[in-house]
Amino acid sequence: MFSLDWVYYAISWILLTWHSAWNAIGVPVDAVIGTNWSWILAIIFLVVTVRVILFPVFVKQIKSQRAMQALQPKVKELQEKHKGDRETLQKEMMELYRKEKANPLMGCLPMFLQIPVFLGLFHTLRRLSPDKSEAGKTLYGWTVEQFNSAANAKLFTAPIAGKFGSTADELARLGASGHTVKIVAGILVAIMIATTYLTSRQMILKTGWAEDPQQRMVQRLMLYGIPVSLLVSGSIFPIGVIIYWVTNNLFTLGQQQWVLRKFPPLVTAKTGAGARAGAQPAKTGGLLGRKPAAQVPAAKPAAPKVAGPKPGAKPMNPKKSRPAKRQG
Repeated sequence: MFSLDWVYYAISWILLTWHSAWNAIGVPVDAVIGTNWSWILAIIFLVVTVRVILFPVFVKQIKSQRAMQALQPKVKELQEKHKGDRETLQKEMMELYRKEKANPLMGCLPMFLQIPVFLGLFHTLRRLSPDKSEAGKTLYGWTVEQFNSAANAKLFTAPIAGKFGSTADELARLGASGHTVKIVAGILVAIMIATTYLTSRQMILKTGWAEDPQQRMVQRLMLYGIPVSLLVSGSIFPIGVIIYWVTNNLFTLGQQQWVLRKFPPLVTAKTGAGARAGAQPAKTGGLLGRKPAAQVPAAKPAAPKVAGPKPGAKPMNPKKSRPAKRQG
C-alpha cells in the first residue's frame, strides 16, 4: 500500500521550520488578539514555500493555456471536418496538440501538484489534540513541546485544529467554544469560496472561453463546481487548512495578474468572408489590448519636375522656338 508518510514529514518540517523562524525574530509565543501569530504565519509561509517551488510549473500552465487558445481555430476546423466521427476527431486533435507542443492537461497540473500538500496539512492538523499521549505527539518529527504549542494555537480564540462541523467531544478536547469556532470557520469558508471563484474567473476573463466543448466544460467546473462543493467540504476542513486555502487563492490571484501582464494572451484573428476568399487578415501585434498601428493614407504622386537650364546656358524663349506659320 502506498504511504504518504513522506508528505506528512515534509509538511511538518516546513511548518516547524517557519514556526521556529518566527519565534527567533521575536514574534510573540503567547496569543495576541486571541491569535498565536507564529503558527498562523507558519501556515501562510508554507503556501509561499510551495508556490515558489511550483512557480516554473505555473508559468508553463499559462503558456500552455495560451497555446490552447491559439489553436482554437484549428480545433474548430477539425470538429467541422470530422463531425460525427469522434474517433478520427480525437486522433487528429491529439496529433495537432503533439505537433504544436500543447498539453490540455497542463492547465490543471499546478492544482494536482498541490493536492499532496493539502492532504498532508489536513492530516497533520487533524492530529492536533492536547489529550494525546506523548508517543502520539512525537510523530512526523514533532517534539512534545512543539505539538502542545500547535494543539493550543488559535485564530481569534478559535483553535486552528477546530472546524465548522466539530462535534461537542472534539470541541471539549480542544477547550474551545462552539459558537466561536463556527463564526471564525464560517467567515473563512465564505472567503475561501469567494477567492476560489475569483481565481478561476480571472483566468477565464484573460484567456477567454474555450471553443472545444470538453475544455469549456472543464472551465465551467472550475468556475462554478468547485466553489459550490466547498459549501459542503468546507465544514470538515480544520481552520488551519482553510487559512492555507485562502492564502493560496490570494497568492494565485496576485501571481496570475503578474504573469498575465508579463505574458499577455494572444488575440486570435477570426476568419471571415475575406479570409475565405484568400484575403490575409491584418496583424494585431499578437498582444491583447495592443492597438493596431494607424493606417497612413497613401501620399499622392508628386508632379514630375521639369528640368531647368544648365548652369551658364542662355535661357530659351519658348516663343522664338516656335516655327513660323506658312503663308497661304
